[in-house]
Amino acid sequence: MTTTPAAPRTTSAPPRNPPFAPTAPVRSLQDVQRLEARPLGTALPVQSTYEIFCNAAHAFGDKTALTFLPTADPADEPIRWSYAQLLCGIHQTANLLHMLGVGPQDAVAVLLPGCLEYHLALWGGEAAGIVQPLNPMLTDEKIAAMMTLAHAKVLIAYGAEGDVGYWSKAQRLMGMVPTLTTLLRVAPHDEAPGAAGPLPEGVVDLAERLQHPGDHLVSGRHIVASDIAAYFHTGGTTGAPKLARHSHGAQVFTAWGCVQMQGITPGDVGINGYPLFHVAGVLPGSLAALSAGVETIIPTTGLFRNRQVIANYWRLVEHYHCTYLSAVPTVLAALANVPLEGADISTLRYCRTGAAILAPELAARFERLFGLHIHESLGMTEMAGISTITPPGVHAPAGCVGWPLPYTQLRIVALDAHGNASDQDMPPGEPGMVLFQSPNLFSGFLDAADTAKAFTPDGWLATGDLGFVDEQGRLHLSGRSKDLIIRSGHNIDPKVIEDALGAHPAVQLAAAVGAPDAYAGELPVAYATLVPGAEATEAELLAFTAERVDEAVARPRWVQVLGTMPVTNVGKIYKPDLRQRAACHTVQALVDSVCAEALGQPRPQVQPEGDSAVRVTVTSASAAPADTDALLARLREVLAPLPLTVTVASGPAPEIDHPPA
Repeated sequence: MTTTPAAPRTTSAPPRNPPFAPTAPVRSLQDVQRLEARPLGTALPVQSTYEIFCNAAHAFGDKTALTFLPTADPADEPIRWSYAQLLCGIHQTANLLHMLGVGPQDAVAVLLPGCLEYHLALWGGEAAGIVQPLNPMLTDEKIAAMMTLAHAKVLIAYGAEGDVGYWSKAQRLMGMVPTLTTLLRVAPHDEAPGAAGPLPEGVVDLAERLQHPGDHLVSGRHIVASDIAAYFHTGGTTGAPKLARHSHGAQVFTAWGCVQMQGITPGDVGINGYPLFHVAGVLPGSLAALSAGVETIIPTTGLFRNRQVIANYWRLVEHYHCTYLSAVPTVLAALANVPLEGADISTLRYCRTGAAILAPELAARFERLFGLHIHESLGMTEMAGISTITPPGVHAPAGCVGWPLPYTQLRIVALDAHGNASDQDMPPGEPGMVLFQSPNLFSGFLDAADTAKAFTPDGWLATGDLGFVDEQGRLHLSGRSKDLIIRSGHNIDPKVIEDALGAHPAVQLAAAVGAPDAYAGELPVAYATLVPGAEATEAELLAFTAERVDEAVARPRWVQVLGTMPVTNVGKIYKPDLRQRAACHTVQALVDSVCAEALGQPRPQVQPEGDSAVRVTVTSASAAPADTDALLARLREVLAPLPLTVTVASGPAPEIDHPPA
């Protein structure tokens, strides 16, 4: 049950500053430079996210801050919280956490779906201690490892299973994290009072926050800009996630910079469908909006993962008079398949994307179908969610992510022989690796060794992004250094292939990766998903792409059509999965050629076995042992030159997560 906080009648911490508001429209680099004319401390005196909410509640009071949609049907009644109610709930949550022993150095982990209470956990957690949003789709072991690394004292979790087993996972984590003392249960919005029954020892209902003051921080804590506000994890799908430390000052700067660059005002309304364990949803998506008086809509607990939200998106825009749209390219691709069917979306003034490079064909399709120009941005966990923005009113080509935020420095440097950042600066128009220094730079990872790897020797953040700066000072991206396809020492930008393949009218999403090759190291290959109802053969797509890729070495060797494109939990195309598929495809082709010589042997099973590793299992039980040994030896001989680890063994057929492409 969602309990609406009562609006506070008094506050012991009156705001010292007005809410954030844009100074002037940004349409050029000179406009950004004009913002930098004042010292940063004068332009941005706010010290903490807590102060942002005090300022906003003072300015906007009963104006709606958050609107939660229990269903994706625009006709259904939403649940709304005002700015005053939100601040009251933040105070109550912070005071409950303080009573539970949370201090400024203690971590409060969060395991929630989309809900109003997520904002109490985030901002109340930062007011009391350090908040640690967690991806609920990671394994128990990875989540427990991150919580243990952070010394998490309290876990705020959803009190129902949802689509990923939130409550069972939370209860298991109680026994896996030695520093964890309390599990705070968040009741689903539609749960009747008392329906949960008695809670186990160590479990507290978040509704107990209502017993605590809603008009001030009982702790009396004075938060300064350098205090750590949050631990956000990066990666985690493969390998050990890293915990990035965000200061209050970094998060505040992100909110302020977004307001300035995007011209955000109290008249704006937006649907935030990003998951709130990710910086995009928390900082550019939520904090920036809430710092300026915007109404932010939470589209069901499932957010953009709820197919009904996508299916009803344009009707929701019409119903709530949304003024901006923000989504990753894979979500935009899904929205491009949803017809307007008469929905009036004329209130939309701005459409923004990030997290991955925008395909030109998708940008053109969106403009053609909906009259919306997509403005790109660049953000990353290590820069509190945002680095560059293309502002409203600036029409840039796909791949242009705009100007750096005010007071931010940008460099483009050449790559060294290992694909890392060198100290050689590149002139405008010449590509290289993107480096940053900025007020919203993170405070390093919890592991000092990880921090050292993130920076150049002279203190610049090495992003791993590849791009160039144009004559207007705007950054253009082409991809990630780790995604470069290196064929016989020749660096191939996958974006060249992806743009060519993505231009086919039947293609919805396209991705290019390197497949292992014994001679060249890697060969370019591509994957595609098709627009619903469209048809195209792989041979047709290959020929179409080859015609549009000028360099012969960059033309893909093959194109495969997938039913669904593998994506991360925030909607980015997940290239490690595609590289695994490509490796399995290469190995399978070589295995088949060997087996064509060894008549009578069944086809060996090929499956991925971690990063850059493949297992080949010979499952024959009827052939003579000598024949099986000979086949194993021949397979090892043929596969040995490949630049990846291939294990060849006999045994029972393994379980395969996905077809070996």
